[in-house]
Amino acid sequence: MLVRFVMLLAVGASILLTGCNTVAGAGQDISNSARTVQKAL
Repeated sequence: MLVRFVMLLAVGASILLTGCNTVAGAGQDISNSARTVQKAL
């Protein structure tokens, strides 16, 4: 159970880091995702 959680966390972190190189980029990606979800609802 713990191993699966750690692996999921590592995969999520690597996707986030490859998607955006900076903290500002991460914030923009999160904001864009939130807007997309709001539009879908």
